[in-house]
Amino acid sequence: MELRHLRYFVTVAEELNFSKAALKLYTAQPSLSQQIKDLEEDVGVQLLYRTKRKVELTEEGAVFLEQARLTLAQADKAVMMARKVSQAKQQCLRIGFVPVAEVQVFPHVLPNFRAHHPELRIELHSLNNDQQLKALKRGELDLCFIRDNIQHRDGIHSQLVLSEPLIFILPKQHPLAKLERIPLEALNNIDFIIPAADQARVLNQHILQFAKQHQIQFNIIQSADTVLSNITSVALNLGCSILPNYVSTLLPENCVMRPLDIELPHFDLFMAYQSASKTPPVTTFIKALDKWFQPAGY
Repeated sequence: MELRHLRYFVTVAEELNFSKAALKLYTAQPSLSQQIKDLEEDVGVQLLYRTKRKVELTEEGAVFLEQARLTLAQADKAVMMARKVSQAKQQCLRIGFVPVAEVQVFPHVLPNFRAHHPELRIELHSLNNDQQLKALKRGELDLCFIRDNIQHRDGIHSQLVLSEPLIFILPKQHPLAKLERIPLEALNNIDFIIPAADQARVLNQHILQFAKQHQIQFNIIQSADTVLSNITSVALNLGCSILPNYVSTLLPENCVMRPLDIELPHFDLFMAYQSASKTPPVTTFIKALDKWFQPAGY
């Protein structure tokens, strides 16, 4: 039994005439008669008395008609509600981000974007890299600003937004702060605060890879859950750290940054979205972003 069987039956029951019902349903009368027969076989009872002169509902048919109308009304309501949700999503842009986007991207893009698209509601969600990816795959986010380049993985498209150098920060009273440029070997066994792997996986991996590549052994005394707690730990003279360049604007007076005698690696920011569900708001936002940030970099 399908919804079309119920619609055919309701129309026949209301018209009590197969010819009129067929015209109303834009179908042939023999086909309509067969559909009603199929429905009665599925239900297991006779729903209509039909002779050459008239068509009448059986008692069973009258009960079935009432419930069929309720079923069709509920199906129509389900369609309407689903479409309303879809329309609401079309007017809403849900953006996940890591802290750098809040400092380096949104101030340049969002004010002008909001001014030109006041009809769009924008939801911003501060989440770490892995939380964003999970939410994106579940359809809970439309756009992500993440540190992973996951181009064409699991149906996700990503593009580079900006690339920034990592910087070495240390307490102002640290002995190494007296140097204008710090030799690489001086980093061996220094007390070090590292971004926590479960909160900043990509940055944690970048730092450890850099240390391994140059045979540096940090004395890791703390894993910081957030950028601010990382900076605070350095400011409290607990140790040194390596962080993205954007934090240079957030450093308190008792924190300084110093160049090393080799260049630290760059750290990239990517924008990602589901290719199969690229909504008009997503397309509009990408165009606005590309006006400020060239797709090839910052």
